[in-house]
This record gives sequence, C-alpha cells and structure tokens, in this order.
Amino acid sequence: MIQDKRFHDIRKVLIAVLVLNWLVSFMKVIYGIMTGCASMRADGLHSFSDGASNIIGLIGIWVASQPVDKDHPYGHKKYETFSAVGIAILLILLCVQILHGAFSRISNPVVPEVTAISFIIMAVTMAVNLFVIWYEVKKSKELTSDILYSDAMHTRSDVLVSFSVIATLVGMKMGWYFLDTSVAVIIAALIGYAAFKILKESSYVLCDTAPIMSDSIKRIVMQVDGVKACHQIRTRGRSDDIYIDLHILVKPNMHVGTAHDITETIENKIKEKMPGVADVVVHVEPQGHD
Repeated sequence: MIQDKRFHDIRKVLIAVLVLNWLVSFMKVIYGIMTGCASMRADGLHSFSDGASNIIGLIGIWVASQPVDKDHPYGHKKYETFSAVGIAILLILLCVQILHGAFSRISNPVVPEVTAISFIIMAVTMAVNLFVIWYEVKKSKELTSDILYSDAMHTRSDVLVSFSVIATLVGMKMGWYFLDTSVAVIIAALIGYAAFKILKESSYVLCDTAPIMSDSIKRIVMQVDGVKACHQIRTRGRSDDIYIDLHILVKPNMHVGTAHDITETIENKIKEKMPGVADVVVHVEPQGHD
C-alpha cells in the first residue's frame, strides 16, 4: 500500500509538471517561430522535451508499479530507472536537433525581431520554471524517485537557459545578432550535460553499484548478540529498493533455531536503521569454517 501511494503521488507530480511545461513550451516556440529568434525557439524545444520526458516518466511509473510476478521476483522498480535513461536519450536527440538548426543559421543568417513581448514571455516562463524546479526537487527527495530526480535536473537547466535567452534578447536589441546562434549552441551544451548526468546516475542502479557502504552494515550486524564475525557483504538496487546479502560466523555448536533468530534480528535491525532496504539475506557459517 505504501508503494502504491508513492507511485500515485509521483504520477500526480508528473501530470502537474507536464501541464506547466507544455504551457511554457508553446509560448516560447510559437513566439520564437513568429519572430525568427533561434535561441527562444531552442529554449521552447527544451521546455517541450520536459513535457515529453514527463510522458516517458508516466509510462515508466505505470510499469514500475506492477506487482512482483514469476518473471520479476524482485519487482519492476528498475523500469523507473530505465525511464530516466529514456529521458536522457530524448535530451541527446534534442541537443543534436538544436545544434543542427544553429549551424544552419550560420550559412543562412536570419535577423530576429525583438520586442517587449519577447521579454514578457521569457519573464513569465522563467517564473513558471522556478516553481516547477522547486516543486520537483522537493518531491523527488520526499518520494526518492529516479524519474522526478531526472526530470528535476532536466528542468533545472531551464532557468540557466532562460537567463541566457534574456541576455541574448538584450544583445540583439543592441544589434549583436550573432548572439542568437551562439546561445542556441550553449543551450544545446547544457542539455547534453543534463543527459550525461542522468545517464551517470542511472548507471549506478543498472550496473548494481553498491548503494550502501559495507562498513555501515557491518557495524549494525556486529552489535547483534551471537555474531562472531561478518563478511562478504553485498548490496545492490535503487536507494528506495535495496537488496543486501551477507555472511555471519557463529559458534559451531549453536542450535539452528537460535541461528535463525539471529538472522531475523539482523534483518530487522538493518531495515530499521536503513530506510529503503527491501530485503536482507543472511548466510550462517560456523566459526572457524574456511
């Protein structure tokens, strides 16, 4: 039930952000096309990709929320991480598209039209972006969500992009038209960097990088009465879905029932002190065993 509520809350956040992102996107893209401003159009496409990433996120959350089955004994939560990779790929494609358009304008220059409405649109959309960033960052921490974290990083770059576009509009108003193409290239670089960070974070989960330091687990295990030593600690999974297996040494003549009670105590203590741990497997060995 807790996980069902978590997925429901993530879906609500993504839908709300989707509406705001596409509102911002249509304003900037349409006006960018009308005035011939490449940097504003590129910024609008960036915002549009935010909305597209929200849709990818909604699909990923739906799959990730499916219960454990025969083919997926560990559940479907990694599909949320796969969706984050999908967002990164979308960003890379967008980056290529913006660079292509920017370099095309070098051989076919266009003098964009800059008006007071240009500044008003950028100011309004930037205010929306600031709210979306605050909301997504807050919720990504509360719900420990890869999707919201990836989307928050994606959206965070919008503020820098919007500042750049405003600076470009000021420059073009002064006759520095080359800034339009230059800033479009900078925007593409920011998008590419956001994609790199998402792929880097996602790879930690998909490649089973240890999410918890072994020493932290060992300290908890060694506090349990009857445990003589602890070794071969392995961890994997997402920060909200961690799987641990470890070996402990006990007295060779210990009753199997007592050893079982120790393993249950270890599992309960680890889950109590380390939120996000889904399962702990304890292998019991007699002390002195090679």
